[in-house]
Amino acid sequence: MKKTDPRWNDARRTAGSGNVFIDLGFDPAEAEVMKLRAEVMLRIELLLKEKGWTQAEAARQLGVTQPRVSRLVKGKWEDFSLDMLLTLAARAGLKPKLRLAA
Repeated sequence: MKKTDPRWNDARRTAGSGNVFIDLGFDPAEAEVMKLRAEVMLRIELLLKEKGWTQAEAARQLGVTQPRVSRLVKGKWEDFSLDMLLTLAARAGLKPKLRLAA
């Protein structure tokens, strides 16, 4: 789409649901799991930066390979189950907790 396309000047806004995956059309249950995976990945990435770990050091601390850490920090959420991300979060020193709301 070129910037001369009139859609670039379209000022209409559509309110989001609060979950980008739902907004992209995913099934609500699947979208919630995807959102959780993305949030856990982000928290792990921020913690790794805070600790100043290289990818090699992070791999040693997390018990995975450096290429796996690379995929984690690049946000390749499709490569990680929620279960694995929670395990990595705990190994990194985070304290994952699950709360369910009705």
